[in-house]
Amino acid sequence: MKKLDTRALEIFVAVAHCLNFRQAAEQLHMTQPPLSRAVAQLERRLAVKLFERDTQHVALTPAAVQLLPLARQILGLLDAAEQALRGDGAAPPARLRLGLTVSVDSDLFRGFTTALGEALGAAPLELSVAPSPKLVAGLRARRLDAIIIALPTRLFGLEVLPLKPQPMLAALPSGHPLARRRTLSLDDLRDQAVYWFERARQPAFFDHCDLVFQRHAFAPAFVREPHDHHVLLSDIAAGKGIALLPHSFAALRRSGVAYRKLAEGDELAIGLGLVVAPGHPQRALLDGLAARILG
Repeated sequence: MKKLDTRALEIFVAVAHCLNFRQAAEQLHMTQPPLSRAVAQLERRLAVKLFERDTQHVALTPAAVQLLPLARQILGLLDAAEQALRGDGAAPPARLRLGLTVSVDSDLFRGFTTALGEALGAAPLELSVAPSPKLVAGLRARRLDAIIIALPTRLFGLEVLPLKPQPMLAALPSGHPLARRRTLSLDDLRDQAVYWFERARQPAFFDHCDLVFQRHAFAPAFVREPHDHHVLLSDIAAGKGIALLPHSFAALRRSGVAYRKLAEGDELAIGLGLVVAPGHPQRALLDGLAARILG
């Protein structure tokens, strides 16, 4: 009888935590068809159904709920074995894998990551950036030790340390008539083409903003926002639309782009929060630095 391999367990854990086959595939740097085949093979191997699926939702079956902690334990033991046997036998410095949200400009975290790297000393600091839901999935799948995410984000019971929120501002072509004003409102933008992100990238924050838009009867011609913010700013400079962005992006100076305060910026503010893996030995260090530098 064919034995289970660790890759099958990694795929199962990723899907179980994301509850989304596409997001799990992206997290594992693979395409969705082989991921789905691997899940199907694992179900055949165990003679159980692991996921209930329809076009809208993915849910764990009772068998999957029973398997998940065992799979995490097996993968954790393998990680511990690799750490113990690495190198010449001497225990290597414990790395710290930190994930940062792409929802704000990365320069906002520079002071924090610099101070953290200095505090860790010889222990390597590994940085990765991704949308907040993927960071949460990575933490739950043990691929990350700590994450700074945009809020609100679904946390599945994880404890979060709230940090200073980022008010939203308007980024518009510097030659646009509205750029002559120091402060804009949503009402000023209702007849403009407004770049906005897809809900799948940050569902909870998208829904939060949608409620604010409804309160202000704001329903402009939304344009799909590029994932790369440098491309977005280039499009804005070319006069293709106006964007609503967290305040940190004002540090990204781009010829032809003007940033203006938004009257509803605090209502639309994107929160930030630090989440550390339960029981992590560097939790006190992470919490203290994040509260001091980003709080």
